[in-house]
Amino acid sequence: MEELTAELSSAFLCAELGFTVQPRPDHAHYIGHWLRVMKADKRAIFTAAAAASAAARYLLNEQA
Repeated sequence: MEELTAELSSAFLCAELGFTVQPRPDHAHYIGHWLRVMKADKRAIFTAAAAASAAARYLLNEQA
């Protein structure tokens, strides 16, 4: 769950800061693991996204 939160935080920060990301071949396998987690816990994506949003906000506020 922590990795999903970290990856979502990274995606939120990249979007906010205007960075683009190049997909890597191993991303599909990595995302496959998250899909299994999210199928097991229907609220997992919401929990991770909320924590990721808070982390991204914190980091963006620290840079100011």
